[in-house]
Amino acid sequence: MNRDLQSVLVVCTRRIGDVLLATPVIRSLRAALPHVMVDMLVFEGTEGVLSGNRDIRRVWTIAERPAIWSHLALLRSLWRRYDVALSVLAGDRPTFHAWVAGRYCVGTLLPDKKSWWKRRLLNHWIPFDNLHTHTVAMNLRLLTPLDIAPLGTPVVSWTDEDARSVHALFPDIRSAQPYAVLHVSPKFAYKTWTVDGWVALGRWLVDRGLIVAVTGVESAEQSYCDQIIQGLPKTVNLIGRVTLPALGYLLSRAALYVGTDTAVSHMVAAIGVPSVVLFGPSNPVKWGPWPKDFPSDAQSPWRKQGSQRQGNVLLLQGEGECVPCLAEGCDRHINSLSDCLQRLSVHRVIQAADTMLQERGINVAVPISS
Repeated sequence: MNRDLQSVLVVCTRRIGDVLLATPVIRSLRAALPHVMVDMLVFEGTEGVLSGNRDIRRVWTIAERPAIWSHLALLRSLWRRYDVALSVLAGDRPTFHAWVAGRYCVGTLLPDKKSWWKRRLLNHWIPFDNLHTHTVAMNLRLLTPLDIAPLGTPVVSWTDEDARSVHALFPDIRSAQPYAVLHVSPKFAYKTWTVDGWVALGRWLVDRGLIVAVTGVESAEQSYCDQIIQGLPKTVNLIGRVTLPALGYLLSRAALYVGTDTAVSHMVAAIGVPSVVLFGPSNPVKWGPWPKDFPSDAQSPWRKQGSQRQGNVLLLQGEGECVPCLAEGCDRHINSLSDCLQRLSVHRVIQAADTMLQERGINVAVPISS
């Protein structure tokens, strides 16, 4: 098949992090077959993380709940357009879209009775493992029927225009003074750390001579971000002011990154910057950031429990015997808080940051108060 393969569609209609973690599939295809044209189908609003990615020819987008006529128009445009379509998701719609678009279709599926009709749509399917296999490794298994060698590191890209936009907002990025990026607000409340924790960490970094740039997403909980910025008047406030590709450029020059379980943490891990990532209820085996150049044939870089280090990433797990519970917050919805992160002490985070900075030759080792 490799000889005749000319076009591939990769279907990943989910969140930004899922889209980013599908880019190793595309990089692997392009590395093995440089002539192949690879497109992606993603949800509207997630395509920004692919901006500047030269491995991808075209990005198709679809609304999460599309109007019937626009959906039919998309299906008509995709109908048997590609030699191969790959669905990195086990859901109904992505599997159907792969079947529509590809003359040969490969997808991941749950090995249950309810998936019988999806198995009939696919030429080849991979059993989906949601607990013991990392998302990157799971996605790369789709390449096995195509005899393509896997490359594991996600692809983070930006343009010169993205770099210029960061320079305009943060002129000191050109200086020799090292800076740290604190990504303080994930999309969902259950992944947040405390305001007091971020403020104490930021002040500690400033006192040690680093510039601190604070990033995050604008959200309904704007008071959370406002409180952090008010507590850190000497920092650079970039919350809601940079696009994802521009953020990639900002991260690439940082001496340190500290953030929670977000797509941005996957970005910085792939770039290779020293990172401290705060994990609460999520399963790190499945969702821990994939460190730069981690072996592509690994099932996962991470164990399920315990703080741990792999390459440029130090994964700091929250407090409690229940961690990780795999639930969306202690009240079991995305807007609830997670006690494991709320109880995570700033002392532990500062110690982790100190370790990563010293390895970069930035000696900030002084007594750390709790």
